[in-house]
Amino acid sequence: MEALAVRLSGFDPYVDGALRIVTFYDTLMRRRVDLPALARASAGLAECVTGIRLHGTGRVTRVSPHGTEPAAAPAPASSEAPVTLDDEEIGTVWLERPGPAGPLDEVVLDRLAIAVAAAVERYGPARTTMADPALVELAISPDGDEAARARALRLLGFAPGALVVAAVRSPLPLDRAAALCFPGVPVKAAPLADVGAVLAAAREPLPDRTGLPAGFRVGVGGAGSPERSWREARTALRFTTAREPIVRYAELGALALLAEVPPEAVRANGDVVAVGRIADGPEDLATLDAYCATGSLRRAAELLHLHHSSVARRLEQLARVLGFDLAEPQGVTRARLALAAWRLSRD
Repeated sequence: MEALAVRLSGFDPYVDGALRIVTFYDTLMRRRVDLPALARASAGLAECVTGIRLHGTGRVTRVSPHGTEPAAAPAPASSEAPVTLDDEEIGTVWLERPGPAGPLDEVVLDRLAIAVAAAVERYGPARTTMADPALVELAISPDGDEAARARALRLLGFAPGALVVAAVRSPLPLDRAAALCFPGVPVKAAPLADVGAVLAAAREPLPDRTGLPAGFRVGVGGAGSPERSWREARTALRFTTAREPIVRYAELGALALLAEVPPEAVRANGDVVAVGRIADGPEDLATLDAYCATGSLRRAAELLHLHHSSVARRLEQLARVLGFDLAEPQGVTRARLALAAWRLSRD
């Protein structure tokens, strides 16, 4: 690389500078320097404050051009770049240059990010989220033997018995979805068919149910046996809705038994067929869902942002389609079961 830089140095000042930067970081990586040394060297090269942040540990390193901790408070980054390892973003590097970014800042950050990833991998292990799908499947499969399962859990970084498994469908990349499910907790995730499997060493996971991205759905199994937790998580995922995007298996209670009913028996049930007719009208389905969730006409009206008299009229029409009285406790129970069974039949 040094010889190539010398040959090309007379052609273009930008190319000359970029090649010298590449050579600079190649030398640092050959010397196997650690993160503080990378930050010091980069700050001296860029002649401005340089920062490195690792997402998994929250560790932040900021160094001034003099190789010391900056006296001033952190300034907005003039330019930044992600640090990726095994296709997962594990951190960020940035420059705090007063004024506009320099012409070669992008090259500096690109090479710094590569060097940081190499250092993390060397001195890690890195607290990455994504794991080998085959290893995750071995850990949670009901068909594996216990010795192989225990070994897979050890390789994933988990102790047997201290594990919760979640089944995830999300518009977000799986590593980000996993971090959202279990904030601040070590997790491992892998895609299995059309569902993301997330393993976490936590008994009280999950964020607030509000403010989640559209389409985000999570079913969570119980702690303990990984294969049972995974089975429970997949069942709980089937009960999620836009109103209840996160469902714990333990919260389902007897409702979980609906998942054991043969699909053909569910689809042939008269109440389920009636809910299917109601589902042709999104407003009618939302009304039935809100009423079943609250058991109260006025509370359903609050959820729907409608006057209670409007909701009452809709419920009267829905009762005629269903063929039973929604004002009676038995009718509400039937509607709840039929609605849950209809959703399961569509899964």
